[in-house]
Amino acid sequence: MPGLLRGIARTAIIAGTASSVAGRVQRRQARRFADRDAETAAERERAYEAQMEPQGGYAPPAPPAAPAAAAGPDMITQLKQLAELRDQGVLTDEEFAAQKARILG
Repeated sequence: MPGLLRGIARTAIIAGTASSVAGRVQRRQARRFADRDAETAAERERAYEAQMEPQGGYAPPAPPAAPAAAAGPDMITQLKQLAELRDQGVLTDEEFAAQKARILG
């Protein structure tokens, strides 16, 4: 009987060791696969975001221009004031032309 008990004990030790090693290997592989899956998901997310960015040829629509009628009286007033200053000799013709171009845009 002692030989039988020794054989059973040896089998139990070998089976326990094998089970322990298999468990460690399984956990290590699960971590590795989880890391790889996370990397893949991050790469896909970056690719999706890069694809969704506006392309170089696309520009967002410009805001609507301000109506010219609203700016009209103010521009006319400024131009009249510039003309008066030019007529009084305060501004030269070149200065008047530069300011007029700045006001008219």
